Amino acid sequence: MTLLEKLESHRGGLVRLPTQLFWYGRGWDRTPGRICLLLDAGAYAAAAYLLIDGQPRWIWVVTEDVEFL
Repeated sequence: MTLLEKLESHRGGLVRLPTQLFWYGRGWDRTPGRICLLLDAGAYAAAAYLLIDGQPRWIWVVTEDVEFL
């Protein structure tokens, strides 16, 4: 199963991001281990639409970036 398929099958579930996020223009967020709600998955490489700090955001992820809870 590909990462995109795993993301799509886990919509509405929780994911843990074990690494920090990098925000363009702001740098690293210094918050490893963040728990997020997976709202959607993109048809692109592996984009995840996550609820992060109360706001929905698209982020690019790779297998090492996501733990399914």
